[in-house]
Amino acid sequence: MSAREEILQLTKRHYQEIFAGKIIRSGIDYIPASGKVFDENELVNLVDSSLDFWLTEGRYNAAFERKLAEYIGVKYAATANSGSSANLLAFYTLTSDQLGDCAIKQGDEVIQTATCFPTTLNPVIQFGCVPVFVDTSIPTYNPSYKNIIKAVTKKTKAVFLAHTLGNPFEVEELAKFCKEKRIWLIEDCCDALGAIYKGKKVGTFGDIATLSFYPAHQITGGEGGAVLTSNPLLYKILKSFRDWGRDCWCGTGKDNTCGRRFDQQFGKLPLGYDHKYIYSHIGFNLKMTDMQAAVLLAQMDKIDEFVTKRRENHGQLLLKMKAFEQFFILPEATSKSDPSWFGFLLTIRKTAPFSRRELLEYLESQKIGTRLLFGGNITKQPAYLKIKCRVVGTLSNSDTVMGRSFWMGCYPAINGEHINYISEVINDFIKEKV
Repeated sequence: MSAREEILQLTKRHYQEIFAGKIIRSGIDYIPASGKVFDENELVNLVDSSLDFWLTEGRYNAAFERKLAEYIGVKYAATANSGSSANLLAFYTLTSDQLGDCAIKQGDEVIQTATCFPTTLNPVIQFGCVPVFVDTSIPTYNPSYKNIIKAVTKKTKAVFLAHTLGNPFEVEELAKFCKEKRIWLIEDCCDALGAIYKGKKVGTFGDIATLSFYPAHQITGGEGGAVLTSNPLLYKILKSFRDWGRDCWCGTGKDNTCGRRFDQQFGKLPLGYDHKYIYSHIGFNLKMTDMQAAVLLAQMDKIDEFVTKRRENHGQLLLKMKAFEQFFILPEATSKSDPSWFGFLLTIRKTAPFSRRELLEYLESQKIGTRLLFGGNITKQPAYLKIKCRVVGTLSNSDTVMGRSFWMGCYPAINGEHINYISEVINDFIKEKV
């Protein structure tokens, strides 16, 4: 047995000794709102990758990108170091001069929802575009197709929306509208890997889409993200923005893929300037490491199981919470969708005899993790009070989310026993208040 084989065998043993069989005990251990689920395969891949000592993207990354693109149903997947970076890359890809008149320019408008996560909004502001905010809908927590198209003007260049907590927005209808109007559609699927709308996976409808692999998400590499597209030009551009803005498309450690490394003219550079050092965009360095990709490749074998378990847990929580429907607005899947639920979202009714803070403090005291729907109404957050923006209609539902909504976990480590415990704790709290 080689040293490598012995190390990997010991890695499996280490998993069994340290990680195997651990469960969350209701009322004793904290039940997080989200978390990672893994077995010995992720650990073996991680160690195997480290033994290569290939510290940037490599063989595992290439295999993961292929498998991810195939799973989603797109032609191309390019990894990034986070979902936030993926959103940055997706937006900046659409600003490239290589897109001609279709390129997003400073001052153009981009339609968003006020209940967005900051990194869906930040690239729009950072580039110099104007976000146009529409309200969310309750209880799907996505903006409606009708409200989105009402916000469109001659200045609209893109729509950039997330499938909230894994629940798809009306993406097929919106994609068709955007195509007719020559408006870019960016699908933020960071919370929605595996979600389905009208028989197709999200991430396949828009011009470009994003994913996050932070531990809260459907699969994780600790950190990491990906950008998805079936458009070869967009893929070429996004790889340029991701890799320092370079024009060269050689893989890491490769040279002269084009066969013309010293035989081309660019900008005002001398003829034959090394193509590896030609920069066609003002880009970044946002690559994933091969060790992250190694973990993610093992996670891909579990994705269907993970998504199924999330749906089952969400369904069980929904059944339990129906007993308390007079106090809560219960979540609903978008029509003709099969969500990949990121969390179980509740909104406390105005008539409830308790506040959100009271309930969340009680749940946390009973070791049940809770989260708010990110920034609530993002326009009320301190960082965004002075930004240039436009609001269409009221943001009353976004204000409701800001004041009365929260979510609990439905990720795969949660089981029926935990769900029964959560229900009992909420029942005890309501009895006390009523």
